[in-house]
Amino acid sequence: MSQQPPIRTAGLRTQAVGHASLRRANLALVLRHLRDEGSCSRSDVADATGLHRATVSSLMAELIERGLVRELGTARAGAIGRPRRAVALDGSHVGALGMEINVDYIAVHGIDLGGRVLVERRIGFDAMGEGPDRSLVELGRVARKAIAEMRRAGAAPGGIVVAVPGLVDIGPGVVTLAPNLGWDDLPLAERLRAELGGFRAPVGVDNDANLSALAEFTSGVAAGTPDMVYLTGEVGVGGGIMVGGRLLRGADGFSGEVGHLPVNPAGRRCGCGRTGCWETKVGLAALVRAATPERAYELGAAASPDPEVRMKEISRALAAGEPRTLAAVAEVGRWLGLGGSILVNLFNPRVIVIGGYFARLAERLIPPAQAELERLVVAGPAARCRFLASNLGFGAASRGAASMVVDHIMDDPAAIGFGPATARSSVGSL
Repeated sequence: MSQQPPIRTAGLRTQAVGHASLRRANLALVLRHLRDEGSCSRSDVADATGLHRATVSSLMAELIERGLVRELGTARAGAIGRPRRAVALDGSHVGALGMEINVDYIAVHGIDLGGRVLVERRIGFDAMGEGPDRSLVELGRVARKAIAEMRRAGAAPGGIVVAVPGLVDIGPGVVTLAPNLGWDDLPLAERLRAELGGFRAPVGVDNDANLSALAEFTSGVAAGTPDMVYLTGEVGVGGGIMVGGRLLRGADGFSGEVGHLPVNPAGRRCGCGRTGCWETKVGLAALVRAATPERAYELGAAASPDPEVRMKEISRALAAGEPRTLAAVAEVGRWLGLGGSILVNLFNPRVIVIGGYFARLAERLIPPAQAELERLVVAGPAARCRFLASNLGFGAASRGAASMVVDHIMDDPAAIGFGPATARSSVGSL
């Protein structure tokens, strides 16, 4: 199998031209039908899709060969007619690997097409301090380990998507600007493929907030809510914006940088170089600086690289009633509501889902945030927007990244060049 192009994470589709393109489109149509409807006979698929039965039989044979569909026992034909053999989506041999690299950790989430979790972990890593070259080496090491675990489970990854906190040119997989990582114009997809050597499946890159919003929309607390905003609660703050059930990306794919809304022109200098950005008031670094200044990110080695450790420290201080920490969290809540009111005025979402550290402190953050939002939003109570705490933790972006790979496979099953017999060796020597 030749090296595949990057995953275009925007999910763009080209118009089918010619027999080969038409067949690829029909393969996707059949596979998505099986995913959505469950097991059924070939004739059922033909009736539902409008395809000729001979065409469905040919498509099904190819999907079975690629390890994406399996034959079951005999399906009852009803009162008359011959029994028919049922077919079903078989996701056990093909996997999807989602990754996230953020300021202080790398996360992975590997699943098969059926949604079975094969690998899931987050490791502390100082990406901000290590720089892009060492970060890419570590990202490659973590990816190789995850791929090996997935292969041992019998599922070869059909692609990788990496979530990054910054502006991403999704076509070539280039990180245009990630201020909190200190990266600019980094060809992440190309560099990661080089780190992985023989890996031949597609590699894509996307914004962490967009992928988190996708995860929430498909399986989170706001699942199915067509108009929503997801806020990452990390060192930086990004926004994944769903409008009418679709991600809002903008002309260049750079929308959602809500952490850089200018809310306090006389305030602190942001990592982006500007002054008074929203994330200087509500980002994890801002909370740590106010609540535990001796652990501030600016101190480098004196600070823990793991946000989970930081949350435990802050939670203990809150439980003990430590005045400085209580005041810091309340202040973040008020600024969260102020920025949220701007988002409501602009996009009129039904919910604002708060993730990362926001979700961990939701019990204390949401009351002041909701009160401030309702005080400031132009529509007042008529806006009917509320804050909700994500239940996906710090792994939302990597989950969304894995889901993006699954969508890519569903859109183009012909990109999978292996079946059950070759799944364990198809990604090359890693």
